[in-house]
Amino acid sequence: MTHSLTIARPDDWHLHLRDGAMLTAVLPETARHFGRAIIMPNLVPPVVTGAQAAAYRDRILAALPNGMAFEPLMTLYLTEDTDPADVAAAHASGLIKAVKLYPAGATTNSASGVSDFNKVRPVLEKMAEIGLPLCLHGEVTDAEIDIFDREAVFIDRVLDPIRKATPGLRVVMEHITTANGVDYVKSNDKGLAATITTHHLIINRNHILVGGIKPHYYCLPVAKRETHRQALRSAATSGDARFFLGTDSAPHTDPNKESACGCAGCFTATNTMSLLAHVFEENGALDKLERFTSRNGPAFYRLPVNSDTLTLTKQDQPVAFPTKIDTLDGPVTVFDPGFPVHWSAP
Repeated sequence: MTHSLTIARPDDWHLHLRDGAMLTAVLPETARHFGRAIIMPNLVPPVVTGAQAAAYRDRILAALPNGMAFEPLMTLYLTEDTDPADVAAAHASGLIKAVKLYPAGATTNSASGVSDFNKVRPVLEKMAEIGLPLCLHGEVTDAEIDIFDREAVFIDRVLDPIRKATPGLRVVMEHITTANGVDYVKSNDKGLAATITTHHLIINRNHILVGGIKPHYYCLPVAKRETHRQALRSAATSGDARFFLGTDSAPHTDPNKESACGCAGCFTATNTMSLLAHVFEENGALDKLERFTSRNGPAFYRLPVNSDTLTLTKQDQPVAFPTKIDTLDGPVTVFDPGFPVHWSAP
């Protein structure tokens, strides 16, 4: 039995840190284990220019506790008014590592996203030219499309046409939730990858709805059928370089989650590495954990693997994770997998 596992320090390729008091409270939960993270730009107002990204990066670094090492990898929020020259300049300076595409209205703080994809074609063409990845929330928002089908429809209606119209564009399908997403990535050899979250490896839609609504399991894209969860597990634990970790850890205060119109998002920064060790051990793939968390992402983003390490230890008694993180805005509930976890991380 494996009781200890040392891997290259992991990175999180999809993270929400928010701002202000929330940022100060949740940042240490990520920086404890992760060397770097792709930072989501969907603040209010969103981070749409290089200058705004630089200012946000400075706020993140100012909130980092003494003694913690962490590098925020900044992104820009793609709008129909985004200037290709500003994107290129921010990339050339080393400031941004990706641009984020939200279909308008798809998720939290996405009202400024894209409705007419033809209007962002000049930006996408510039990104293909300079090799800057596009991270996208892959769901259509048409009212007539069932929420459980929106990812699959997005692949056919939006993603595949964008990629065919913009050869060379490097794309990350963020937080895929379906076998359709897994199959689409596997069918494309170059320039396409996908992140998979911790919570989508653990919950399916029954966890949200059976026995009463569980607001802290509600996320977007919403968790799907068990068959899709198993497809995600197979992809994550396969070692395939096209799949890597993006937690989409998304803090909301309890009143905002437990309301008549609760916010979407699971906060997993605190216990992700322990949960992933549990999942990979269940699938007989502990030897693939480092690829998923620490190597595949840097390879796609053309960055070096972290030189330091993280050691996970399996203990006899279940790990006691905090149930909540206190912030000046209110408490944030930590994701509860619903089963005992015996892997601990320092």
